[in-house]
Amino acid sequence: MRTYLRAALAAAAIGAVYLVGTGAPAFSQSAAVGAAAPEFAGISQWLNSPPLSMQALRGKVVLVDFWTYSCVNCINTLPHVKQWHEKYKDQGLVVVGVHTPEYAFEKSTANVQTALKRLDVRYPVAQDNGYATWSAFHNQYWPALYLIDAEGRIVYQHFGEGRYAETEAAIQKLLAQRKASQPG
Repeated sequence: MRTYLRAALAAAAIGAVYLVGTGAPAFSQSAAVGAAAPEFAGISQWLNSPPLSMQALRGKVVLVDFWTYSCVNCINTLPHVKQWHEKYKDQGLVVVGVHTPEYAFEKSTANVQTALKRLDVRYPVAQDNGYATWSAFHNQYWPALYLIDAEGRIVYQHFGEGRYAETEAAIQKLLAQRKASQPG
């Protein structure tokens, strides 16, 4: 029992030292599933679209993709995101790429525009150079996908590559729910 107590106290002390030493929580969470999606904040430039807001997107299914054009993992997910945009845009899906730079050269709007052309990205892209939208979502990853239902709630999230079939199934489910709730 004493050994267990000592181990627990040591773990608590290490956690406290980490918290006090770094000023950061030992564990942080992204925006909670079921919570209202935060507004796009601090966007320095909208590309491929006039400015959008979560409020104005109510009634649509929204896929928010945090990415940056020089991230290999982001580039690997891009064909799927582009495919979902093309396949479901007429059914009520709005894809919004939130370009949050990892490196200083990625802050250049001209560089982002060149990348959008090269990568053939046609959906709206918000340039989040100051990490305001990233912070509002409590995001920590590139790439990160957040699905928002027609009521404006985050209902699905995925970080990194993979789970493409699962993500598409979630999109389909939300679009079906949206269609069923519309007046006939």
